[in-house]
Amino acid sequence: MANLMEGKKAQDWINLVLAICLFISPWIVGFVTEANPAWNAWISGIVLGALALAALSAFAEWEEWLNLVVGLWLIVSPWLLGFAASVNAMGTHVVLGVLVVAASAWAVWDFRHPHAHA
Repeated sequence: MANLMEGKKAQDWINLVLAICLFISPWIVGFVTEANPAWNAWISGIVLGALALAALSAFAEWEEWLNLVVGLWLIVSPWLLGFAASVNAMGTHVVLGVLVVAASAWAVWDFRHPHAHA
């Protein structure tokens, strides 16, 4: 059981790092002057970071499901918010969204299949 919880912590740390990357991406990748993708990155990064910190303090499956939703939002937001033509912003959102979805799905799978690590 200790290994299972350590795995969850690793996944939550991954999501925290992804949240930080997402938050600073407008400056690093160069789309800080584009309002829609920049604000989306900042707000989504804060939400993702808060969920990761909450999961690190006390794991709950619902936090992972919300992380999954944030990841899916990141993937589709370039088209829904109209910045798909901005290659840097779109690529950043989609790649980080896929990574968030993968980490969150991994955490949910681990939670629902605790004996898979034995």
